[in-house]
Amino acid sequence: MTKTFPSNFIFGGASAAYQVEGATNEDGKGRVLWDDYLEKQGRFNPNPAADFYHQYEKDLTLAERYGVQAIRVSIAWSRIFPDGDGEIEPRGVAYYHRMFKACLAHHVEPFVTLHHFDTPEKLHEEGDWLSPHMVNAFVEYAKFCFKEFPEITHWITINEPTSMAVQQYTSGTFPPGEHGRFDKTFQAEHNQNVAHARIVNAYKQM
Repeated sequence: MTKTFPSNFIFGGASAAYQVEGATNEDGKGRVLWDDYLEKQGRFNPNPAADFYHQYEKDLTLAERYGVQAIRVSIAWSRIFPDGDGEIEPRGVAYYHRMFKACLAHHVEPFVTLHHFDTPEKLHEEGDWLSPHMVNAFVEYAKFCFKEFPEITHWITINEPTSMAVQQYTSGTFPPGEHGRFDKTFQAEHNQNVAHARIVNAYKQM
């Protein structure tokens, strides 16, 4: 028996800004929780990664050629708000406009994640997802993106929220690298759910 995919099935690929963009020190991008952590470990360097920041046109050309219909990308929060909130970095905003335009020109639909394990460093130092300031700043950043990028019709708020909280405060594999702090794990998960709910409501209202 021949099996076929449904006619509305979307063939796509996935990436995350910090994992593929590189260019972590270019065009006013702010630091994130991983920068100091990786520098101290000395095992991994986020530059140039896949150099998607400079090579996205080539990647999207190949995606179109091989029938990729969608790509999940993330916005690096600190490219737009280097400190998480406050002053906007226009060069970061312009980059995402160019990249999203290229996606659509190559018939590759962008599914955009707002937070993929890359909290801006200053907010991380304040407690990351344990901080009410972080929650408020994330909601405002999301609302900015909804207004700024109307060409995007598929949004994802937080990548793997449980994984983020567990690896930060239970297994210690994400910075700040704490172990067995179930209280912090559950609080971080709760705050992510609160942020997600507020963002969904804001999107519907907008």
